[in-house]
Amino acid sequence: MVLSELISTLAPLLWSKDDWCNVRFRAMGTDCQLIYRAPSRKQAVALRDEAVAWVADFERKYSRYREDSLISAINHAAGADWTDTDAELESLFLLCDHYHWSTGGVFDPTALPLQRLWNYQAEQPRVPADAEIEAELKLIGWHKVQREPGRVRLPETGMALDLGGIGKEYAVDRVIEQSRPFGITDILVDFGRDVRACGQAPQGGPWRVGLEHPTDVGTCWGGVHVSNRAVTTSGDYLRGFEVDGRRYSHIIDPRTGRPIANGCHAASVVAPTCTEAGVLSTAALILGKDEGVRLIERSCLAQGCLWHGDTLHETQRFAACLIP
Repeated sequence: MVLSELISTLAPLLWSKDDWCNVRFRAMGTDCQLIYRAPSRKQAVALRDEAVAWVADFERKYSRYREDSLISAINHAAGADWTDTDAELESLFLLCDHYHWSTGGVFDPTALPLQRLWNYQAEQPRVPADAEIEAELKLIGWHKVQREPGRVRLPETGMALDLGGIGKEYAVDRVIEQSRPFGITDILVDFGRDVRACGQAPQGGPWRVGLEHPTDVGTCWGGVHVSNRAVTTSGDYLRGFEVDGRRYSHIIDPRTGRPIANGCHAASVVAPTCTEAGVLSTAALILGKDEGVRLIERSCLAQGCLWHGDTLHETQRFAACLIP
C-alpha cells in the first residue's frame, strides 16, 4: 500500500459541496482534526496527505514514548555521548530557550525525571519521598543541556528531555504554515484541543472555540472567537491520581519537584501562535492566579484567564475575546 492510500485509510477526507473539508486522524496520543476550505479537491487531498505524513514523521522523531525516536536517543546517551540533531530539533531548542527565559524557568524541557517519579499512569501511583524528589531535582535545568551546532548532550546520567510541553502546539503551527502554499486561507487545526484558526469559519465570521468548565467536565462555561489566532487550555482536572484522600495533579512544578497545589484548575490563553498559547497556559497554571495573569499580560499579544476555585481571573483584554 502506497503512502497516499495508507493516509486515506487512516485519515479520510470528508468533502462538502461548498468546498469545505474535514480530516480526522489519531496522532501524538490524541485526536487530531483539520477543517478547511480548499480551492479544489486536488489541493484538499494534497494538504491532507502532506499534513498527516508530516505529523507522523514529527511524532516518530521527537516523541519520548518511542524508543526509536531522536529524543529517546538523546536521553539514552545522558551522561555519556553527544547525539546528532537535525534542523527542526535545533529550531525547537531555540523555542525552548525563549520560553524557558520568558517564563522564568517554569517551562523546562528537562523535567521528565520528575514526571516519571510522579507517574500518574502507574498501576498503583505513589507519593515519592522527599529525598527522592530532591535527588531528581538535581537533574533538572535547561541551562545544563550542552549544545553545539548539529549535536546535543545531556551531561548527567539520569537527565532526560521531553518536548511534550511544546511539541503538539508546535505541530499545530507547522500544519497551518503548510496550508498556505495550497491557497488555503480558511482553516482550523485542532490537535487534542490545542487549536489555531485562520480566516473564516464555515458559517462565516471568526471561528468559535468553546472553553470547558473545570468543575463541570463536558460543558463549556463560555467560548472565544478567533481568527488568525490560537487558543489552548491547560487543566489539572482530567489527569492525576489520589492517595489517602488527597488528589495529586499530573502537572509538576519543575522548581519544587511537586504537583501544583495552588487552587488553580484551568488556564486558557489566546495568542498569535499555538506554541505561545500552550506554553503560557501551562506556565500560568503553575504560577497561580496572580503571577499567572501577570505572565500572560507580559506577552502583549496574548490574553487569557485562570480558574481559581470557583472564581475566574482574567487579563485586562480577555473579555474582548469572549463570544457575547
